[in-house]
Amino acid sequence: MRVVAERACTVDIVTDYQAFLDLEPVWNRLAEQSGTADPFITYEWVRTWWDCFGHGVLWILVVKLGPEPIAIAPFMWTTERRYGLKLRCVQLLANDHTPRGDFLVAAHPELAYYAIWECLLRQSALWDLVQLREVPADSPTLDHLPKLARNRGFLWGVWHSDDSPFVPLGSDWNGYVASLPAKHRSNLRNRFGRLSALGSVEFETVSSGPALQAALEDGFRLEGAAWKTQAQSAIGSHAAVQRFYTLLAERAAARGWLRLQFLKVNGRRIAFAYALAYRDRVYLVKPGYDPAYAAYSPGNLLCYHAVREACGAGVTVYDFLGRDEDWKRQWARHLRSHYWLFVFPDRRWARLVWYAKFELLPSLQQRPLYLQLRDRLFSKAPRS
Repeated sequence: MRVVAERACTVDIVTDYQAFLDLEPVWNRLAEQSGTADPFITYEWVRTWWDCFGHGVLWILVVKLGPEPIAIAPFMWTTERRYGLKLRCVQLLANDHTPRGDFLVAAHPELAYYAIWECLLRQSALWDLVQLREVPADSPTLDHLPKLARNRGFLWGVWHSDDSPFVPLGSDWNGYVASLPAKHRSNLRNRFGRLSALGSVEFETVSSGPALQAALEDGFRLEGAAWKTQAQSAIGSHAAVQRFYTLLAERAAARGWLRLQFLKVNGRRIAFAYALAYRDRVYLVKPGYDPAYAAYSPGNLLCYHAVREACGAGVTVYDFLGRDEDWKRQWARHLRSHYWLFVFPDRRWARLVWYAKFELLPSLQQRPLYLQLRDRLFSKAPRS
């Protein structure tokens, strides 16, 4: 299906899976032209996500200027509940396993965003919410889409999500190590010395080949070994999640992006990092370790080797992804903020959800009595 937008752009709407598969060369070309530094908007990532988590109706917008594609907005239509109300949603192909989400815009951003918005606007009678999750703070999407929505009388809001630590790297590894907190450096030396007393300590990377499947199995075991399996948040706790990371590993390996990294003692794998090396950056997607070796800080020792290897390979950024946690801040002092963007039509039920999310709840969160009641209720609620 093709929609004609003003300002010389057209939008092809892809709803068929085979047509989605046929987009691969166009998608890859736009990714190259855009210079996007993140792998989470690549064709391999988005297709793998849909193959494993896809639900609702596929709705991918391909913006063209004349005959040439200039942008892709990978959406789906779903029905979701917000504050007890059932809403018709248009949202990115993303969930909790998507560290960052955005559009792929390779050229003429002003025209591209206008065309995407006009396509959403033409369908606005059919949706109650447009939701984009984990959009980086420096993304033009957070500037263009709210402005376009506001100009047409739509309600919108942004919600601050995670601040992800990252390390800008250069060629001076010794200088970087010297910049780490003295106590952290001392702990690393101490733990490495104690672990070395048990036997030979090695760093291993598996990127492809016949060893890949066994490495994935070991990695998934280590990723869920400490506490995640009990909390039902481990990769192996859900079939769709395990399929996603397995299929992603296969497709990333084919592109040369995959890095399955292990810390080993006497040949035994005791810590794991599922990482992606994309362009000149490395992304830590999933870490894990054997709790039997917790006293030796195997995760931190693995991190030391992984960051050192990245530095030696000319990597410019080591990105820890996810939320800002104490152990990550031992390595990184820089943060990249993320936001969820919400757009609502000015209709009764959508207006009610907007008011609850962006007016009522922020006001309540300033009241100590509400916070005490909320904490009490959550402390009594069953944990998933």
